[in-house]
Amino acid sequence: MISLARYSALLGRPELKAAIVASVIGRLPIGIAGLAILLLAQSASGSFARGGATAACYVAGLAALAPLLGRLIDRSGPRPTLLACAFIFPTALVALVAALELRAPLWLALGLAAAAGASFPPITVCMRTFFRQRLADDALLAAAYSLESVLIETIFILGPMLVALFVALASAAAAVLFAAACAFIGVMLFLRSPALKVWRVEPRQGASLFGPLAAPGFPALLAVILCYASAFGLVEIGTIAYATQIGKPALAGVLLGVMSIGSAMGGLVYGSRSWRLPLARQFPLTLALLGVGVAPLALAMPEWAFTLWCVVAGIVMAPALIMQSMLVAKTVRAEYSTEAFTWSASCLLSGVGVGLGVGGGLLEFARSPAVFTTAACASLAAAALAFAWLRRV
Repeated sequence: MISLARYSALLGRPELKAAIVASVIGRLPIGIAGLAILLLAQSASGSFARGGATAACYVAGLAALAPLLGRLIDRSGPRPTLLACAFIFPTALVALVAALELRAPLWLALGLAAAAGASFPPITVCMRTFFRQRLADDALLAAAYSLESVLIETIFILGPMLVALFVALASAAAAVLFAAACAFIGVMLFLRSPALKVWRVEPRQGASLFGPLAAPGFPALLAVILCYASAFGLVEIGTIAYATQIGKPALAGVLLGVMSIGSAMGGLVYGSRSWRLPLARQFPLTLALLGVGVAPLALAMPEWAFTLWCVVAGIVMAPALIMQSMLVAKTVRAEYSTEAFTWSASCLLSGVGVGLGVGGGLLEFARSPAVFTTAACASLAAAALAFAWLRRV
């Protein structure tokens, strides 16, 4: 059952509540930009391959420069980086819309998409570092990260719906421009929030070129994240393939939305309660449960049963992400917090990309059950790796 006591205590702190509310608008593009860019590029070129390549460049830019932005925030505070991103990100998106509408060369569109991804305002990692700075109690910190995961899940549910609304009433270009406006307005509101006024730059205990990557156990944690994130990508493309194979491709969005609802419920429950097992045992167990939950999706079952099981399969997804954030906070020194969170986010995105690529390759000669089976194996492998790593920490 969900207990609201911790969430009430969390939101009862004015500086935390104001920071969370201010961050929502700025993070709406998380669920909008990628899909809107894909649809815009596809409609402008008439090619799904070009649309996919443009969206892939956006995601690649997002993953590639995030750790650098995190390092800048750790050293100088979030204000200069967020302010620069507030202008560069919308400018890159507006330029991308213009380039695609004017049938500019493909290389220009790909470059602008990568620039937009690279300059995406890193509000999420700022929030995670802010929570670490302000919450000494592990129970409240877990609740904060749970609330974060549920917020992101909600954005992933609402984002595609907003894109569909824009496409139906206007165009994919309008959705991209809406994402640009949200980012600018959201960052400006976040810069005025109390979170920025009480933010502290942690004193550095020594210069290290590798930053958090030199922390014992952190590279192994990134490997675990990469491994289980690939299961997320496999589940996503496997679900799309399942819907296509039963002749209802539009059902894919519903199934993924239902899975996100299960994930959000799991995140709320996890963050609202205390658990007997220590975090070092919870994480591998949760990853193993993820594999066990995904495996039945490979079985032949009617549409209604598949839909219901999507809820079950999603329940431990958000808790896994919450534990990931908790472990990052516990593994890395405070002066590397933001960079460490960006490394974990980059590995998460990269893992999803790997899963999508591997799943796409499997679907060339197999059907969706093979993809779900591979996803379950990836989750179990991540659980084994996490168990082996956490025993040495």
